[in-house]
This record gives sequence, C-alpha cells and structure tokens, in this order.
Amino acid sequence: MSSSAPLPYRLIATDLDGTLLRGDHTVSERSRAALAAATAAGAAHIVVTGRSVPWARQILDDLGYDGLAVCGQGAQVYHAGEHRLLTSVTLDRQLAGLALAKIEAEIGPIFLAASQDGLEGDVLVGAGYQYHPELPVIHMKDDSELWSAPLNKLYLQHGDLDDDELARVAREVAGDLVGVTMAGEGIVELLPLGLSKATGLSIAARRLGLKAADTIAFGDMPNDLPMFAWAAHGVAMANAHDELKAVADEVTTSNEDDGIAVVLERLLAAAA
Repeated sequence: MSSSAPLPYRLIATDLDGTLLRGDHTVSERSRAALAAATAAGAAHIVVTGRSVPWARQILDDLGYDGLAVCGQGAQVYHAGEHRLLTSVTLDRQLAGLALAKIEAEIGPIFLAASQDGLEGDVLVGAGYQYHPELPVIHMKDDSELWSAPLNKLYLQHGDLDDDELARVAREVAGDLVGVTMAGEGIVELLPLGLSKATGLSIAARRLGLKAADTIAFGDMPNDLPMFAWAAHGVAMANAHDELKAVADEVTTSNEDDGIAVVLERLLAAAA
C-alpha cells in the first residue's frame, strides 16, 4: 500500500445494510466509482458487516471485492479473494443458554434464530422469528436445534417489546454473560462477550499495517458504535439510528442518496 496516499484516511470501513447497500441490496454505480477512486488513491476499503460470511459473500462477489471483510459483528475476518476465514470467534453455547433463560425470566418467551459458525454456516430460524425472505435460512422444528453446532451469534425478537427496549432489557439482565447489540429493524443479537465490529476491524487493519488513526468509518445502527469509537472519523448516514448520529463526527446523506460517495468525493476533491 502506498504510504503517500493523498486522502486523509488510508482505511475506509463501511457497513453494508443501510449504509453501502441501498434498500434493494445493491450498490450504486456512484458508490462503486467513489470507492474505486479512493482505493486508486491508495486507501484500503474494508467491509464491516453484521452479516455472517454466508449472508455477505454474494454481495462481496458482486462488488468484485477481493480484500478483507469483517463479518458477523466482528466474529469473522474473511479474505474475500481467497474465500477463506482468517479468524473466527464463537459464542459459548452454555453462557448463551443461561443468558436466554435470564432474559425470558424477565420478559417472557422470545423468538429465536441462530447463525452457525463457518464459511457455510446456516442461519437457523425458530417459529415466530421474522426474517428477510430473500435470505437463505433453515427452519427449526425445535429450539434445541439451536445448539447443534458452533454459533457466532443468536438473534432475538419479542412479541411486544421494540428493538431498543429488547436490547436494553437483554443487556441489563444478561450483559455480564454475553454481548448485546441492535443491528437493524428486528435484529437484536447476542454475541460473545466483548466482541464488536471494532474487534474485527482492528484485526483486519493490523493485517494491512493500518491503525485507528488512519480510519474513516461509515454506519447506520447502534452496532456501529464501537467502530465509530475506534475510528478516527465516524460518518453516520441520514437514515441512521439517533444513537449513532449522536456520536458521529458528521452525518452524510442516506444510503439511497449515495452518502458514502458524497463524503469520499469531497475528500478526493480536497486532496486533488
């Protein structure tokens, strides 16, 4: 990588859903061009997504992306060009089961899904859990199937509580056992304790010889908070959760209006 990149940031970290991806799960030509221009200027682009590798791989392949990607909320560092996992962190299933029991004791039954570890890990969905219909899942006959193989995270939904309240309660009663984050509408997750997007991003950056001070990060949801805290500059999308906007260094236009490209084009113009 060039050490004389004209951009003020040598590492561009982008979330996918609600950030780089538009509502139809595509990346605009303008965003592709802006990222290509930034990488041509010497910066590295790292996708940092809550999606596990099986749910992210098709999008990365469509982008022609062959670098490192941080997947599964930081649990997986994936080499897209070589189609292999470099690091993988799994959720302690005994602790996760205890956390679920404590949460259900507080608020009653919850709807569950689970993301299995590995390049080909399935997402298991229990009765009542609402998911995006375009994503491949395996329907469980019984919740005991949750524990049949190593997991990188669990997904929770509740019949009455909204996402913010569910995440708050889960963190309050089980936050000493597991990590809790909210990654999007209907997406409250239990993770290995201490794991975040910042964990995976720091590992990926170190492999590239880069550090937090080199990094500009783009995101839209509370699961991006640790990444913003780690990076030198955090940019929230116009459509971002208020909690993320509150700590962002700037707010750009929405994912539908090429918010990443707007910022990168400005930086490239200033460096020209």
